[in-house]
Amino acid sequence: MNKSGGGRGRRRGGPDTREEILAVARRRFLADGYGPVTMRSLAAEAGVDAALISYFFGSKKGLFGAVLGLVSNPPEVLAGALPGDPADLPERVLRALVAAWDDPEGGRPLLLMVRAAVQDPDLSRLVSDLVEREIVGRIADHLGGPDATARAGALGVQLSGLIFARYVLAVEPVASMPPDELIRYLSPGFRAAVHGPPRRPRMR
Repeated sequence: MNKSGGGRGRRRGGPDTREEILAVARRRFLADGYGPVTMRSLAAEAGVDAALISYFFGSKKGLFGAVLGLVSNPPEVLAGALPGDPADLPERVLRALVAAWDDPEGGRPLLLMVRAAVQDPDLSRLVSDLVEREIVGRIADHLGGPDATARAGALGVQLSGLIFARYVLAVEPVASMPPDELIRYLSPGFRAAVHGPPRRPRMR
């Protein structure tokens, strides 16, 4: 097992080192969930410098994607869709999600992950934790405001519903709609979730 000699630069490790890190991360994620696991604790258990994990996987999100064999990692897809005009955020998020799941190479591992999570309580808890922290939480931070978490949660529910209807259950006509048509029909609901329900007038 490769161990760092105290240097902080990127150190190249062999394929065995990468697989050892993945094995430790897979076990820890399933045992403890996504949130409590840190890069530092994984590095200590694997006997490597934390910088080596960053070198191989880029971030904790990247490591999670590698553990599950994801080509398109949902938190990273979302991170790429957030910057831009706030008015267009629902369309950007929706378009990024559909592109990732429709991709022949990247979409299949995502589908397998969701199907496995439905059957495996530990994996289900892990995916739920990831969605709450890295998707709903990140959207809430981006939106801001006192009800940002509720609005982000409503958007997350709509995203989850779309995934199950289009990709897991293959409900028609949603399953076979072209992306542009799908986005045209769904974006008003996504926009309503982002902006939240209208405020009720105060009673006098």
